[in-house]
Amino acid sequence: MVAAQNGHGGAYRRLLAEMSEWLTRYFQRRLPPGDVDDAVQETLLAVHRRRHTYDPQYPLTPWLAAIAKNKWVDQLRSLARRPVEALSDEVAVGDHEASVVSSSVLAGLLEGLRPAQAQAILLVKVQGYSVEDASAQTGLSPSAVKMNIHRGLQRLTAIIEKTHDVA
Repeated sequence: MVAAQNGHGGAYRRLLAEMSEWLTRYFQRRLPPGDVDDAVQETLLAVHRRRHTYDPQYPLTPWLAAIAKNKWVDQLRSLARRPVEALSDEVAVGDHEASVVSSSVLAGLLEGLRPAQAQAILLVKVQGYSVEDASAQTGLSPSAVKMNIHRGLQRLTAIIEKTHDVA
């Protein structure tokens, strides 16, 4: 950031690219998928406008996080103001009973696991996060996340084999 403040264009482009990656992960955990890119762009614009306020005596990440938090709050306010469209009575609605039952069964099965195992399985196997993203979100090492998934799946297999009414 100091090099960018001093007019070094290459450093500024690298800084914005790194900030963009960090902001994308930040907003993916906090906003609907369709709003992530807008929030990242708004935050990068705010960083650009306020780059002169950064004091090199302090770490950059808290400064960036404060700007990102403000843009996140702005985005939440924007979401609350969006008009809600009523669905037409002619819209076909599928039967969601199987999904509800599956979710309920999965929730019941995950209760039999350690919390770290259940969380790792939910993040990686159900929600589709990478092991690295799950590691960042949980604060565990990637190998610990993998171990929790492996042991959790073994435990789930044992629970299912003992239960006759899970289907």
